[in-house]
Amino acid sequence: MNDRMNHECVRCRKIITPVGRYTAGYNTCITCGDAISQSTTRCVVPMHKSNYTLVTRKSDLIGINTKGGK
Repeated sequence: MNDRMNHECVRCRKIITPVGRYTAGYNTCITCGDAISQSTTRCVVPMHKSNYTLVTRKSDLIGINTKGGK
């Protein structure tokens, strides 16, 4: 099983376990991934006559509810 070799976390350089985490597209270990997710800010915006929209960048939030957009 050569799938286990050289799948290092991009932050701490530890081997990413379980291997399924790497094959799912994650390039960080669970510890570093948790630290990144704790530092990320998210905002859910209710849109008029629509659904809720998840916004992760402030630049997307500015002007989101104006008639012409940005």
